[in-house]
Amino acid sequence: MTDRQDYIIQHISKELSINIKQINSVISLIEEGNTVPFIARYRKEQTGALDEVQIRDISEKWTYIQNLENRKEEVLRLINEQGKLTEQLAADIQKAMKLQQVEDLYRPYKQKRRTKATIAKEKGLQPLADWLLQLPNVGDLNQKASEFIDVEKDVSSAEEAIQGAKDIIAEQISDEPKYRQWIRDITFKRGTISSIVKDAEKDEKNVFEMYYEYEEPIAKIVPHRVLAINRGEKEDILKISIQPPLGQILTYIEKQVLGQKQTIVKELIVETIEDAFKRLIQPSIEREIRKELSEKAEDRAIHIFSENLRNLLLQPPLKGKMVLGVDPAFRTGCKLAVVDQTGKMLHIGVVYPHQPVNKLAQAKEIVKEVIAKYHIEIIAIGNGTASRETEQFIVDILKESNSSAAYLIVNEAGASVYSASDLAREEFPDLQVEERSAVSIARRLQDPLAELVKIDPKSVGVGQYQHDVSQKKLNDSLTFVVETVVNQVGVNVNTASPSLLQYVAGLSKAVANNIVKKREELGRFSSRKQLKDIPRLGAKTYEQCIGFLRVLDGEQPLDRTSIHPERYKEVGKLLKQLGVTEADLGSEELREKITTLNLESLSEILGIGELTLKDICDALVRPERDPRDDVAKPLLKKDVLKLEDLQQGMELQGTVRNVVDFGAFVDIGVKQDGLVHISKLRHSFVKHPLDVVSVGDVVTVWVDDVDFKKGRVALTMVKDKQD
Repeated sequence: MTDRQDYIIQHISKELSINIKQINSVISLIEEGNTVPFIARYRKEQTGALDEVQIRDISEKWTYIQNLENRKEEVLRLINEQGKLTEQLAADIQKAMKLQQVEDLYRPYKQKRRTKATIAKEKGLQPLADWLLQLPNVGDLNQKASEFIDVEKDVSSAEEAIQGAKDIIAEQISDEPKYRQWIRDITFKRGTISSIVKDAEKDEKNVFEMYYEYEEPIAKIVPHRVLAINRGEKEDILKISIQPPLGQILTYIEKQVLGQKQTIVKELIVETIEDAFKRLIQPSIEREIRKELSEKAEDRAIHIFSENLRNLLLQPPLKGKMVLGVDPAFRTGCKLAVVDQTGKMLHIGVVYPHQPVNKLAQAKEIVKEVIAKYHIEIIAIGNGTASRETEQFIVDILKESNSSAAYLIVNEAGASVYSASDLAREEFPDLQVEERSAVSIARRLQDPLAELVKIDPKSVGVGQYQHDVSQKKLNDSLTFVVETVVNQVGVNVNTASPSLLQYVAGLSKAVANNIVKKREELGRFSSRKQLKDIPRLGAKTYEQCIGFLRVLDGEQPLDRTSIHPERYKEVGKLLKQLGVTEADLGSEELREKITTLNLESLSEILGIGELTLKDICDALVRPERDPRDDVAKPLLKKDVLKLEDLQQGMELQGTVRNVVDFGAFVDIGVKQDGLVHISKLRHSFVKHPLDVVSVGDVVTVWVDDVDFKKGRVALTMVKDKQD
């Protein structure tokens, strides 16, 4: 490794608080073509058990710095070609660890379009500018300027010569990297950002009213407000501006340029400094600050969206249940779909319990028959139009028929997107869009992960400002979350859809489709080894994906676990030593024997790292372990709650549906989700709601306030707020 690479690794280590050895291992593994989930799960010894997020952070930093190094080389070459590269400048460029620093250093040498300064230089006024910057304390300015009058060069007076020299000096000041960095920093610390209304008529719902006349320190503005004013500006409703600490900045530049020196041109230099700042520095610094604020706000919004998505995907499946999915509607009727324990569709129908058709009695009889015929255990009701009316309809049916079934309101965000997609048409070619939606709602309750992977992550309804952020960054982050969750959970290769398989480490969409085609030919896979015959699934891809693909009830019992086939030989030795066979996986006998093992000494005997050995032992004890099993099950309901039933101080249980910067939205079973403001999440200070709650959490809340007119509910998670 070169000294330069060593320096970069040290920088990444310091920034991410991860030791150098771990970073070197991760970079080597990635450059060998290994995927993040594979490294996190099967190369723990090399990485010191870093998780997927840490591994990705190292990878992203490494990529950023490689791109930065390429830009440095280009800048050094461009300056050198001009014959202006000094040892000090080269050292400063090499030392820079941010792209902005490199661009600041390059700025004075960048080929510019024709500016006032370049025109003045063409007129031969650089020597006059140099003389002024020497800060003479004797002489006559006008007399000196008269020496540069040249009609052929279009300099017809001393005043024109002085103005040209001032333009040159202004540009030199604005190009000075040290000044720009200081001004940028002080504006961040002491400046303010403000918004005023530009066109209120475009704001029909008064969404941006609080920003019509708004100002706050740049250092204190929170990310969601940055995104809000950005959107207001984009929609041409608001005008945004940055107010720098002008007096402080001008004093700083004057001190840098003039020092303590007495000069006859002080007034002229002070005027030039003000012109340099207002005309040349301020606009670009404002753009840079707005860009940085927006990027930080975007990163925060994407982080929150990603965490919400992760928790949504990790919602526990309701295994082994017969489910009736209901896609509510008024005019077009409520679509019904029955799916069995494996997600197979058994029945499709439609009823019209609501206005304008209003066939309530007939609708009740049809639904009662379906519940009885298919032994329905859970009813999943979509939360779209007519959801609460349909909820009341289902509750009445359950009471009238004394059914033991329970129901749940399911967030159907994205169900319509899936229903109209090519994927849904391929899966259910004979169904209408709304009927596919009813199937999706039922399956979403049965196995949220398997169903949600079929939908664009941006459409699952757990984000905020997702349309205002970099779509590439958002897609990359959400795809990473889906990949991480899919690989942590593992995939049954005999039931998984191509949508699910394509998120498995190393698998592309084409290979996922090839797996399904091969499965259809074989009927089912009986061993992991058979996947080696899949077209375009080479040795490296097999190594990356196979540990995450499960074959249940196959020829090799270990194929149903998360143990990688590369370790089967050592596992065989371990089982032999314990006096059990592969048929004993998950047995009480095996569990008891494993608890007595000394992993440290056994690790040396088997030649397996201790971290890997621990994972192997866990998999032998719980061969089909699903991390979602450890998550609280969703709240099943038997009766309906109306907004009018709510009273201040009432205690309720609810499910967190969305987490945003200012709080959490909780479904308590009324039409609107209630908001727990960040200040009411717990007694002590909360930096961010994600530190306290996650999407899918079942929480106890108390009603704080109800606005019946607006249909809004304020909740608290701090009980004594009511006392």
